[in-house]
Amino acid sequence: MEEGKDTARALVKIGYDGTVHKYFRHRFAKERFDNELRVLQYLEERGCEFVPRVLSYDVDKLELVTTNCGARVDRMDDDKLKAIFAELETYGVRHDDPTLQNITYRSRDGRFCLIDFEFATILDSSVAAPPPIPVVTGPINADEFIVPAVPTRMKWSGYRHAGKVRPNNEDEFLGVAFNQGEFNYLAANGQSSIDGFDYVFAVSDGMGGERSGEFASKFAIDNITRLMPQRYHLKLKHQAGGIRDCIRELFLGIHRQLTVLGNSYDEGKNMGATLSLAWFVEDRFYFGHIGDSRIYLLPQGGGLKQLTHDDTHVGWLKRKGELNEREARQHPRKNVLSQALGAGNRYVVPQIGEMKLAPGDRLLLCTDGVIEGLWEHSLEDLIRFPQGKLIGEPPAKRIVEAAVAADGRDNATAMVIECG
Repeated sequence: MEEGKDTARALVKIGYDGTVHKYFRHRFAKERFDNELRVLQYLEERGCEFVPRVLSYDVDKLELVTTNCGARVDRMDDDKLKAIFAELETYGVRHDDPTLQNITYRSRDGRFCLIDFEFATILDSSVAAPPPIPVVTGPINADEFIVPAVPTRMKWSGYRHAGKVRPNNEDEFLGVAFNQGEFNYLAANGQSSIDGFDYVFAVSDGMGGERSGEFASKFAIDNITRLMPQRYHLKLKHQAGGIRDCIRELFLGIHRQLTVLGNSYDEGKNMGATLSLAWFVEDRFYFGHIGDSRIYLLPQGGGLKQLTHDDTHVGWLKRKGELNEREARQHPRKNVLSQALGAGNRYVVPQIGEMKLAPGDRLLLCTDGVIEGLWEHSLEDLIRFPQGKLIGEPPAKRIVEAAVAADGRDNATAMVIECG
């Protein structure tokens, strides 16, 4: 069989007869297997013809064998994409990962199809699942189910540019590695073993009169060092919750101090900063965010996904599905923040989260100057598929220089981190 996809959640292989063999693995594999099987059986019973049809399955090996729905789609208009997922709901199922990576094109009948239903919901929960179909019999080769490895190395790049208009750069970025005995500021580009070290990467975009925006972003970045002593006071069993608490306390502390400083002199009134931070601990990363800088996840198999929420009314409308990417970028209030660190906000609520990582996964941290110049599909292409002379450039530099060339009205900063 030919390998079709190998990610942390699943291994997909294509049989010589064209059938798709999906092996669920890693966290909650059984639950995801059960859900996808139930949803696909339900859709077959309802007569939905643009999704995979289950041919057989093996509960013990978590193998699902389905028909082939064609090749993945690289580009699609946002309205067309929404229409395809909306059509699915007429059959009583909502796809809870409505992204381009889950759309394929079936050439034999010219039909766009939907795949990967491990995250999907049957809208009528009272409907019983269809009767089970026969279980797969026969052996599976040992190489057809591979336990995902744990990342052992970290590779990173960071780059910032003032843009074409502004005389100063109010963006900052930072990379640090530390353990109980060492603390190291990282060069803009590098790689290292992750054994025994935590890694923290962050970007910040300052705002305010005179040069107070420049000060605010630098202040936010410099305060990240406060994480270090708290980290090693945590007991192992309390590590995950403790790290999230450390991030929350960091954000709230920066906010309080920027507010005090902003009230202390007229030039700094309402100065503030965005902050997006990723903290790597072994095979997990924790993130904190506030403002309209962003953190994206790019899994090894592709499909860029924004993890953070833009703290703007336009970002809220986009998350609700009322605006597509093009409409959000052209909205006149796209840069009006609903919250940031300092900036005259009385209260702030940072977004805190965590995820598990697999080798080949990448993270992109960037300020809004990057988003002003580049579409999301361009971000993924610049990271995964650089062309010509760009191949030799660090990913962060490729992204920032492309954004400045396309727009350049704002400062632009990016960091790209890859697990190996």
